[in-house]
Amino acid sequence: MGQRRGRFPKTRFSATVYVFAALMLCSFSLLLLSTRSFVVNFKDVGFSVFSGVRGGVYELASLVSRTVLSARELGELRREHAELLRRLARYEGLERSNAEISQENIRLREQLGFERTIRYRHIPAEIIGRDPDNLFSALVINKGTHAGVAADMPVIAWQDGSQVLAGKVIKAGLFESLVMPLYDVSSFISSRLAVSRYEGIVEGQGDPDAALLMRFIRKGARDEIAVGDLVVSSGLGGVYPPEINIGRVSALYYREYELSMEAELQPALDFSRLEYVFVIDSLPVESQAEARVETASVGGGRADND
Repeated sequence: MGQRRGRFPKTRFSATVYVFAALMLCSFSLLLLSTRSFVVNFKDVGFSVFSGVRGGVYELASLVSRTVLSARELGELRREHAELLRRLARYEGLERSNAEISQENIRLREQLGFERTIRYRHIPAEIIGRDPDNLFSALVINKGTHAGVAADMPVIAWQDGSQVLAGKVIKAGLFESLVMPLYDVSSFISSRLAVSRYEGIVEGQGDPDAALLMRFIRKGARDEIAVGDLVVSSGLGGVYPPEINIGRVSALYYREYELSMEAELQPALDFSRLEYVFVIDSLPVESQAEARVETASVGGGRADND
């Protein structure tokens, strides 16, 4: 019996422990809720959590705003870049135009300087095309009978510092004319060698890149003619004025059984660069002035006689 009374039942011990723990938890809870020095401040916890959420929302909003602004700025930069490219292209075009105008002015000044030295009545003209109906592409100039151009008038040009023969007018319209270039197979020019003064006939071969041929040169002149000699117009026949450059000797051909020899000429005029020409009368300006004075005198005399 004594031993039974001295033992503490396990069930009662467990229940006591549970009750004690519950009481301690309640006391601790009441103590925490009733004191200001609460170990865990829910206000601080809530503030911290709210601050973190607010900071995250702010960062997210800032990221979205910066992204939108960056996209807008990128679009503006692209538009500004495209506008700058257009302006640059326009400025480059203006620069090219200025350079072209400068070169054009240089060429025109050269032509003007040459025009002042021409001793013949002349009509400046510009090459504006080629006649597609002509087998050898006659040159089309922008002056016609309205400006005083007539058929068979010679045409000269200024290139590389010298006056050169270009051809002659074969058809004159009111405001345009056709010029037969000297490389045409129908072109025959009375010419002579500038130094030795031997004469011949220069013929074209139908190709502006082909050499000209000077035929009927006296055979005995072969020792006095050399490659590089200048050939000019002789003025015989009354079509072309004298002493206009035609080309230079590039080769000589002769046969023992023939009475004359031939020379191959490198043309003095590069037709691929030809832009401006001068249509001229074969009568010098001085002679024209004298003729006008004589006509006036004759007219005055007739008036007096009358």
